[in-house]
Amino acid sequence: MTTLSAGILLFLIMDPLGNIPFFLSLLKHVPPKRRRWVMIRELLIALGVLLGFLVGGQHILKLLQLKQESISIAGGIVLFLIGIRMVFPPAEGGIFGKAGEGEPFIVPMAIPGVAGPSAMAALLLLTNTSPGRTADWAIALLLAWLATSLILLSSTYLFRWLGESVLTALERVMGMLLIALSVQMFMGGVAAFLHMQV
Repeated sequence: MTTLSAGILLFLIMDPLGNIPFFLSLLKHVPPKRRRWVMIRELLIALGVLLGFLVGGQHILKLLQLKQESISIAGGIVLFLIGIRMVFPPAEGGIFGKAGEGEPFIVPMAIPGVAGPSAMAALLLLTNTSPGRTADWAIALLLAWLATSLILLSSTYLFRWLGESVLTALERVMGMLLIALSVQMFMGGVAAFLHMQV
């Protein structure tokens, strides 16, 4: 996988367009002057968590004695479920459930809003597949995070400009792409496992 394709994968997983209505509903009770600061803080926390997973991913795998095939299959399943929830979101408030009241801190904006389990699984898969390319994966992560941050920081304007129906349609398209990627990841894991058994 190239750095660009890894960045696109991570961007699709972070789903900034799908998160716009969710983030706006979370920030509804926050004073307008603090909203941008809260969003920047949560995005930086998410980046820190994802970079930590990128650097420490190999150690986690060694500690848990997980093989690459297991991570690929599990990552495919998690991405598939996230993709399904993007295409068919639950009625009670988007992909991550119902939003709480007050100023959000870490949960649910940073985790799982941006740094969700699927993004962590993808980083584990990337580091396990090509352990020597951590710098490439870090660049891909930073590019995906930067694009996500720019979209989410302009969420108010985008929501006003595009409208909820267009954002919902874009989220469905991103969900379909994510499902296709998850199926490929799952099949790759199964093929590698069967080859290993033979």
